[in-house]
Amino acid sequence: MTELAFLFLKLGMTAFGGPAAHIAMMEDEVVHRKKWMTHEHFLDLLGATNLIPGPNSTEMAIHIGLLRGGWKGLILAGVCFIGPAVVITLLLAHVYVAYGRLPRFQPLIEGVRPAILAVIFAAVFRLSRPIIRKPFMVGTGLMAMVLNLMGLNEIFLLILSGTTGLLWNSRGKFWPSGLNALALCAAAPWTMVLTSPTARDTATLMALGLFFLKIGSVLYGSGYVLVAFLEGGLVETRHWLTQAQLLDAVAVGQFTPGPVLSAATFIGYVILGIPGALTATAGIFLPSFIFVLIISRFIPRLRNSSSTAGFLDGVNAASIGLMLAVTMVLAGSTLTEPLTWGLFGLAVYTVLVWNLNAGWIVGGSALAGWLIGNYL
Repeated sequence: MTELAFLFLKLGMTAFGGPAAHIAMMEDEVVHRKKWMTHEHFLDLLGATNLIPGPNSTEMAIHIGLLRGGWKGLILAGVCFIGPAVVITLLLAHVYVAYGRLPRFQPLIEGVRPAILAVIFAAVFRLSRPIIRKPFMVGTGLMAMVLNLMGLNEIFLLILSGTTGLLWNSRGKFWPSGLNALALCAAAPWTMVLTSPTARDTATLMALGLFFLKIGSVLYGSGYVLVAFLEGGLVETRHWLTQAQLLDAVAVGQFTPGPVLSAATFIGYVILGIPGALTATAGIFLPSFIFVLIISRFIPRLRNSSSTAGFLDGVNAASIGLMLAVTMVLAGSTLTEPLTWGLFGLAVYTVLVWNLNAGWIVGGSALAGWLIGNYL
């Protein structure tokens, strides 16, 4: 349990760059270094996590904690991974409310981005090795990558790939009841949309908590999807935030380590102080703990059945394809000048050849960006 706590505290303090980067760093630690599980098992968890609402990297941390330490490990890993981001965000929110602006972190971010890209690239390289021997999975992963780059929704591609894999393996068998249960688990949270609380002009802890609980229960996709939820619910409907405050909150979630959804902590503090920050944080992350507890029971059954194992294979291949698509998109916006290309090349070489821990690479690249941006 101590080792689990230290690992996710470290990741919570060094995991910059969004869910794909966080998952890449987790893979480096739990599969490559500590050997707590195989690449195949990690991919099973990743595929299942992609099918339920909530922040993928946080749910991966929770799932690893559950496997290593039961329900105590589940809570410990999740809290340790989320905690550093919440504390840092609270401090920044206090500075923001007190002084009306955020510190300048752009040089640090410019240094971190190429390293994050290298970490994701290395994880895709390692995770793809088990599927290269299976032509069906290679084709499925490439299909998911291309269709995602063309604009198709990630959840649609995961379900399409999983269904294709299930039909490929079923060969005339009946639709498995375990998959029906899994689909219900993924679909049930959407019923909360129909019972969402009525918009109020006055913010209360109850209303704030229910709003973020709903988001945590139905949110799929990237941080940009979160922005759409927040803009519609907090700016346009409830008028609890201004447009500028929302953009500042999202910026904090992007350039602090750990889950991007820590933006909820910032928003809660701006609206109702520390009680609001704690309420919003609990609301947006609590559903992830519940979903992981529910879905963890189905993963072994899905893998042990020849039919539903095809579903997992399809989802896993699509997950790799989606990570590769993310890498390509990030490369287009990150590798724009010789300096970023140099940092990226050095980071890739360090990860794959020197086998240096991803946290050191991210930290070193951030320092390089800070020094270059401020003194050169």
